Amino acid sequence: MRTKSTITDGATLTGWFKSSYSGGDQGECLEVTDNYTSVPVRDSKAPTGPAILFPAGGWSSFVTAIKNGHLTA
Repeated sequence: MRTKSTITDGATLTGWFKSSYSGGDQGECLEVTDNYTSVPVRDSKAPTGPAILFPAGGWSSFVTAIKNGHLTA
């Protein structure tokens, strides 16, 4: 099942990867795949869970803001 902004089972998509900036051992990683028009994002601990779809331009702006230090925890 799919809605406009989610995919119920992220495992139905291919090409998932974690950022090289992810710690990898804290269990707080997101995975993305760039093989689609929108950018699917899922929780790495739940590969068969839902994926949220972001518009490519919005995702790009978000990543740029993170890299430039405009968004911090």
